[in-house]
Amino acid sequence: MNDQPIDPQPSWRKPAGMFLILALIGGWTAIVVSLSPWVGSWPVLVQALFYLVAGIMWIAPLKPLLRWMELGTWRR
Repeated sequence: MNDQPIDPQPSWRKPAGMFLILALIGGWTAIVVSLSPWVGSWPVLVQALFYLVAGIMWIAPLKPLLRWMELGTWRR
């Protein structure tokens, strides 16, 4: 049996989600860059740790956003 819909309609959630992801990355980048005058005065290893954590933290909101893009729900 074929489980595919006869006339699948494209979802608006995927393009909207892509724009939200780009906005999230842009906003997060602006926040981190605006902190650079203070972070620049820290010791090099502390700066590296800050940028490592900041570079990973933006990924956290992606899981619910990607789930919404695919399934249409924010939670399980």
